Amino acid sequence: MTGLTVLNTRSLHLRDDSDDCGSGGGADTFFGLRIASIFIILIGSMFGSLFPVISMRYSKYIRVPNGIFEFAKWFGSGVIIATAFIHLLSPAIDELGSPCLAEGWTEYPYALALCLLSIFGIFILELIAFRWGTAKLASIGIVYDAHGHEAGSHAAHGPASERVASHVDGAMSGKDELGSSPIIEEGRAVSLPRSRHSIDDSSVDAKQTRANLPVLDSPLTQILGVAILEFGVVLHSVLVGLTLAVDPDFKVLFVVLVFHQTFEGLGVGARLAYMQNHLPPAYRNASVYGALLYGITTPVGIAAGLGVRTTYNPNSTTASIVSGVMDSLSAGILIYTGMVELLAHEFLFSREMQTSSNLRLARCVCTMLLGCGLMALLGKWA
Repeated sequence: MTGLTVLNTRSLHLRDDSDDCGSGGGADTFFGLRIASIFIILIGSMFGSLFPVISMRYSKYIRVPNGIFEFAKWFGSGVIIATAFIHLLSPAIDELGSPCLAEGWTEYPYALALCLLSIFGIFILELIAFRWGTAKLASIGIVYDAHGHEAGSHAAHGPASERVASHVDGAMSGKDELGSSPIIEEGRAVSLPRSRHSIDDSSVDAKQTRANLPVLDSPLTQILGVAILEFGVVLHSVLVGLTLAVDPDFKVLFVVLVFHQTFEGLGVGARLAYMQNHLPPAYRNASVYGALLYGITTPVGIAAGLGVRTTYNPNSTTASIVSGVMDSLSAGILIYTGMVELLAHEFLFSREMQTSSNLRLARCVCTMLLGCGLMALLGKWA
């Protein structure tokens, strides 16, 4: 009798769950406020992503202390890492483990597998990009360590060392008495003896080489690095917007997302701001376009969700699969970016951090932990 009671209870529980799996649309309450959320979140997202970019670009007119930029950079790094684990990977596990899905989805941890696939996919993509960029520089006589151990940080996600350019400029301007040619090796400029008929004596070749120095591994690979980061964030932002448009717990989710998107925008904007300083003028607008793209993605998702609110149910089988797969892939992208590009390259392999004071290092780490902690805390509600 006890076993029969348990069986009946479990069957009833499954039937109750199936009611939530959903046909029909999402919630339609607070419709006016949901429309207003498009513009409120647009302002927060745009401010977070554009402020670092515009302030750094027009620093002559907008006086912002360097400490503010550094705070935004490290705070944003923590936000990105917490977003990957708390706001993407955890929901993906729940979505792809939903009882609404077919039994096959519960037989394997697909969310973790897709996240792993994304991590290695991004690794292979960047590996190919850096090999291509390094080979291209080698063809014009410049050798560069793509890991940037001496360059201050990874070229795609932070400022390259100004010392590299200054060393090379010194060598190219004739300060090297031996008439050596500059080579960037292991992240630093060194000189190798050459004949008097070297590049130092050729103004045309010197100008051509100098033009390639500010972007040590080519503009394409720098833009690619930040584009990978933003791609993961954008996928997540669109799904968040769709959910906000139809979620029954709108008020709580709305308040949390205002902070969520602003903090995340600071993380993306800080990366874009530092990138633009090391791109040739023809490519610098890429940072502005990236900030604008981030700013509009969540509002676009909200608008799309409101448009299909009568048919879109975030708890439906199809929505759970799509959202789970996208969240898993996005989590992998941000985990790779956070662990490899932000932590390893900008702390462990950074000459700037290796030579900085313990106080500054502790301040940077604490700022990053603050961003990570606040973003993780927001995961309690969204």
